[in-house]
Amino acid sequence: MLDKKLLNKSPELVKKNLSSRGYILNVDQWKNLEEERKIAQVNLETNQENLNKLSKEISKSKDDVKLKDQASSLSALVKQDKEILQSIQNNIDEFLLDIPNLLGEAVPIGEDETSNQIIEEIGDIPNFSFEPKPHSFFIEKTDQGRGVKIAKSRFTVLSGELAKLHRVIGQFMIDTHTNIHGYEELYVPYIVNKTSLIGTGQLPKFEEDLFKLTESSDLYLAPTAEVPVTNLHRDEKLNLEQLPLKYVCHSPCFRSEAGSYGKDTKGLIRQHQFDKVELVKICHPDKSEDEHEKLIEDASKILELLELPFRKVILSSGDTGFSASKTVDLEVWFPSQNSYREISSCSNFTDFQSRRANLKYKDKGNEYCHTLNGSGLAIGRTLAAILENYQTEDENFIYPEVLKKYI
Repeated sequence: MLDKKLLNKSPELVKKNLSSRGYILNVDQWKNLEEERKIAQVNLETNQENLNKLSKEISKSKDDVKLKDQASSLSALVKQDKEILQSIQNNIDEFLLDIPNLLGEAVPIGEDETSNQIIEEIGDIPNFSFEPKPHSFFIEKTDQGRGVKIAKSRFTVLSGELAKLHRVIGQFMIDTHTNIHGYEELYVPYIVNKTSLIGTGQLPKFEEDLFKLTESSDLYLAPTAEVPVTNLHRDEKLNLEQLPLKYVCHSPCFRSEAGSYGKDTKGLIRQHQFDKVELVKICHPDKSEDEHEKLIEDASKILELLELPFRKVILSSGDTGFSASKTVDLEVWFPSQNSYREISSCSNFTDFQSRRANLKYKDKGNEYCHTLNGSGLAIGRTLAAILENYQTEDENFIYPEVLKKYI
């Protein structure tokens, strides 16, 4: 959520920033809402003040029927004023919740992913003496359509060596982030409420991407551990010395993949259920840029240790997510596609999520924290990248050296 003071002070600057990501801010609507709020606030305060004065007069002359009638009328007006103000505030909240985050200065301007900028390429692309098979070749041998039989399309069953590899990849990631990078491990609910999803920005705008438990409940399957972990300190005021908080969490993620019909239907790239190791940071605003760079390096370390070729890409304005101010993707090499595919998005959300989640720290006053997160990494996509880059000519695969101790 954007700072209302900034919207009031510099609406045209905000509008210009948001226009680069294709969002048109209705400045006139905002000004009208604020004007309505001010009028309603003045009416409420005036009538409340008059009621307070009248109440004092009544206490001095207890049997004055005329004063009591006036007080009753004023009391009804105050109640009405509160309802009007609350209705206007609800409209303001609805307006603010629809607005994406402001983009950072370093974000390249462009309409979509074609304007993303490559920062760095790391690792050597493998040179096979045979035609590399897609990872779906290995997945289909173990799944054999059972995921669809049990649930529906975009669900997969892994067995034997692939199930084991999937498990140890997650363990390796957790060990690396806790033992080397200093993150605290969490285990969190896989079901989250509406307030939590509003806090991180999935609601109200992206409800069609979520799995809701029932129509009558406000509970959803978590689309990413970012939601429960970021909301861990919702409505709290953290002590300055606590910052930065660094959490790592391995959890399943559930997404409806609305709008992705026909894309990546084979393999593990785009599933309704997948596992991910998520990194979340809560920090002081002055430190968020540095913490973002460290977050990118922490996620990159996994790919380096697995010796998988990858690149870092800063997303353009048109490709940056709703809640993010700046995002750097890590894209791993897929030989069968002769291209890089996203395996982690490392984002700085500045104070956008913390304003929605009312997450502050105590300093000279109560200020909003900055939040950051990134995949460290998506386990299914990591498994897919290993199968493709470590495959052998006899239609098998070998384990990366760093994982052998887990096997």
